[in-house]
Amino acid sequence: MSELLNIYTMNGIKLNNRVVMAPMTRSRAYDHVPTDSMVTYYRQRATAGLIVSEGSPVSMEGRGQAYTPGIYTDEQIEGWKKVTEAVHAQGGRIFIQLWHVGRSSHIAHQPDGQAPVSSVSRVAEGCTTHIPGDNCQSVRVFHSQPRALATDEVPRVTQDFVRAAKNAIEAGFDGVEIHAANGYIFEQFINGGLNDRTDRYGGNIANRLRFTLETVDAVSAAIGSHLTGIRIAPFGRLQDMHGFDDEQDTWLSLGIELRRRHLAYVHLSDQESLGAQAIPAGFLTKFREAYEGTLIVAGSYTQERAELALREGYADLIAFGRPFIANPDLVKRMKNGWPIAIPDKDTFYTGRDAGYIDYPTYHVD
Repeated sequence: MSELLNIYTMNGIKLNNRVVMAPMTRSRAYDHVPTDSMVTYYRQRATAGLIVSEGSPVSMEGRGQAYTPGIYTDEQIEGWKKVTEAVHAQGGRIFIQLWHVGRSSHIAHQPDGQAPVSSVSRVAEGCTTHIPGDNCQSVRVFHSQPRALATDEVPRVTQDFVRAAKNAIEAGFDGVEIHAANGYIFEQFINGGLNDRTDRYGGNIANRLRFTLETVDAVSAAIGSHLTGIRIAPFGRLQDMHGFDDEQDTWLSLGIELRRRHLAYVHLSDQESLGAQAIPAGFLTKFREAYEGTLIVAGSYTQERAELALREGYADLIAFGRPFIANPDLVKRMKNGWPIAIPDKDTFYTGRDAGYIDYPTYHVD
């Protein structure tokens, strides 16, 4: 019997199965507003137990990738309403991923061409992003030199997340996921190999976690902890993140703190498939002991690996990313043992509808 396809109740929210569509940047919002094609894209995949949307910047300052839909203007709220209505009409559930890239940006994305902000003024060496180009094509560029947020500026960023979360609820989302993974702004504070601040947001573990937990608390107070999730990537190495001495203790301490907050879920991402190192053996068991609550795991899971993780209690929900790109009917394919199509990598972030909403569902001959 499949555990993956069973109904699951996530802190009061009923999900039709334990399959999560992972957040994936697709770069189709050419004016940063959700489009009709995005409505189709998410509606096609609404049989997932839970969809977590692509990362959506909480402000202009938070942007760092070309053609990503935000959640900080009235027009964006109205655009997202069409998406959530379409998903709900199919019986699905959808959270929005709230995003601030921090230093992983370029001045072309920033208000008035200002420097991106971070925990420190150190550039992410060798890292690139995409800025808008001609004919809705993007241009790859290196990250710009960031500036360190002053101590009294950090709460301002937290309030950007609060406003975005309120906007998301207005837009009809079932909840929000705070993006604290992939080397973006929260991880830039958490990572002891990067964060060399000497104020209340740097130094020991508690200080390095402070910004993240203050934001979780503020968002939870605004919309409810049961509607608030968070994505983290322990031992992450993306965006020029490096190891540090108390790395495991840092992530386990975060797990303990999140357990106390009774969130919708914690979403834990293993970045090995993205070219980074894998989460060390045994850590997931330790994190599961530290964090008692709904746990989503992501990281190139197959259906077989997902069933095993559920049976052995390592997770409650399993997130699938790339399989959902070429298989809008992924859940049905899993249920029936049908083949899983392979997506076209050349259209992950480019083009309009090609490689986006034109993947067919499976037909039995």
